Parts: sequence; structure tokens; C-alpha cells
Amino acid sequence: MTVRVTLNCELAPKKHTSLNEFLSKNLPNVRTFSGCLNVAVYFEEVKSHMLIEEEWQSIEHHQRYISHIQNNGVLAQLAQFFTSPPNIRYFKKQDL
Repeated sequence: MTVRVTLNCELAPKKHTSLNEFLSKNLPNVRTFSGCLNVAVYFEEVKSHMLIEEEWQSIEHHQRYISHIQNNGVLAQLAQFFTSPPNIRYFKKQDL
């Protein structure tokens, strides 16, 4: 069963343009990482918060990706766009 991952991020002021450039460059790497099924990015109208919504084959696949970007420095680069670490949540679909 797949897992939905949400990352709620508070954005640093005046970095939206450079964040868009960073995401455009790096999102293709996320989308082709083993186990990633989908990634979508949403911004509040005032662009102070961003929601990243992802679908992965499993929590373990997502955690391997997080480990990968910790090791290659991409996570540290991404963190400079935030005022605090993102709130990451894992959701499993229920058949109700």
C-alpha cells in the first residue's frame, strides 16, 4: 500500500524566487528516485507557507530519499529557504 507524505514548510521572507529555481532544478530528482510515485508543491497566496505533497511506495522509500539528500547536501540547501524544519507527516489511505 502506498503512503502519502506531507511536508508543511514555513518560508523565509523574500526567498520565493530563488526557492522556485531550486525546486525546478531538484524536483526531477525526487520524482525519479526509487519509490516516488508523485510530488506536488502548493504555496499559500502570500507565499509564507509551502505544502509539498508526495506519494511513495512506502515510508521506508521516503526515508531512504531523506537520507540520500542529507548525505549529498541537498537537504541543507533546501533548509535555507525555511524559518524552521518542515513538519513531515505520513498518511496511509483507509478503505472506508
